[in-house]
Amino acid sequence: MNRKEIGSKYERLTAKYLQKKGFKILDVNYRNMIGEIDIICRDSNSIIFVEVKARKNNKYGLPRESVTWHKKDKIRKTSLIYIKNNKLYDLQYRYDVVEIFINDKKINHIEYAFWIIQFPDLP
Repeated sequence: MNRKEIGSKYERLTAKYLQKKGFKILDVNYRNMIGEIDIICRDSNSIIFVEVKARKNNKYGLPRESVTWHKKDKIRKTSLIYIKNNKLYDLQYRYDVVEIFINDKKINHIEYAFWIIQFPDLP
């Protein structure tokens, strides 16, 4: 398997995990001209933008540590376009990270892993 196939495998696993937790999956691998968001889902009152990170071990740090400031900024900008295109202005938003520890067969869902101080006004 190449990196893309491996990533897709764990994104599908995460989507199933989130569905079991009661989330409605809205989009997987959403892309626009700015970037990509692994999973977009919804609970009763929020849209959740999810970044999935899988690692075999912690040799290079925890999976969540690979979500850099630059990656967070791309996710934020990508999410703003999604919100605008889908006219989702009246909902709350959050950014989660799902870590998958491959060798331990463990999933760690980090809610509110990062946040945006303030959204710009969306027309």
